[in-house]
Amino acid sequence: MFADLHLHTSFSDGTYTPEELTARAGQLGLAAVALTDHDTVEGCDRMAVACELAGLEFLAAAELTAEFDGNELHLLGYFLDTRNAKLLEELSRFQQVRQNRIREMVARLNDLQVPLQVDAVFAIANCHSPGRPHVARALVMGGFCSNLDEAFERFLKKSRPAWVPKFKISALEAIALIHQAGGLAVMAHPGLNRTDGIIPELVGAGLDGLECFHTKHSYSTAEHYTRLAREFGLAITGGSDCHGLSKGKPLIGTVKLPYEYVERLKSRLRRKHAADSALHSGSQTLQ
Repeated sequence: MFADLHLHTSFSDGTYTPEELTARAGQLGLAAVALTDHDTVEGCDRMAVACELAGLEFLAAAELTAEFDGNELHLLGYFLDTRNAKLLEELSRFQQVRQNRIREMVARLNDLQVPLQVDAVFAIANCHSPGRPHVARALVMGGFCSNLDEAFERFLKKSRPAWVPKFKISALEAIALIHQAGGLAVMAHPGLNRTDGIIPELVGAGLDGLECFHTKHSYSTAEHYTRLAREFGLAITGGSDCHGLSKGKPLIGTVKLPYEYVERLKSRLRRKHAADSALHSGSQTLQ
């Protein structure tokens, strides 16, 4: 049995609906999946229903962009309480920042005499958590670029004229936010971030795991982060980071995480909740 614990839908910058993604997971024979849309849990209810109908185990999750000592990193929050008031409040704030970033990108494109309308981008995104891929799609659909690669190369990549920096929450705040929403905090694709030096400090701040297996991790990279995870007593996770079709093929299932790692993740969550409960009980006794 296998799992894919890093998936995106049309509720952020993926192209599949939760139902379409679930159907593909079922066709691949996956046992468990996690929805990790950027700065939102809005698709989790639909994905949970679809997975229940398909007989798949579902993990409610989200991906947060964070920063630590000037390093950008992405944190995956697993087993989130999608009704948690603080989490929803913060996600709403992140989404507003994302929407403002889109407006700034379009304004810069307009300054470059590219007459893209911001409403066209939001219509294509059709979600509260838009990103650069939606601007790229709008540029292609509007006839301003021939394909997505051109859109990024000419306008949207870092240092290109329409690029706008991302908002990043402090990594320590992100870990705390995930924990207070009942979840586990896992560093996504650490091999892409190249920030091994900050892992010990993040472990001290409560980091729960590393995404060792990822579509863009080589075998040696996966082995390296598996060793690091074991050294620091962290959970091991993995996923395809599927956003839809890539070069005509769906990425879902390109990384198949053995289900035993899902079991270990759940066991870690139970231990964490038991420890938190004991700590809370002890503090009440002292009071």
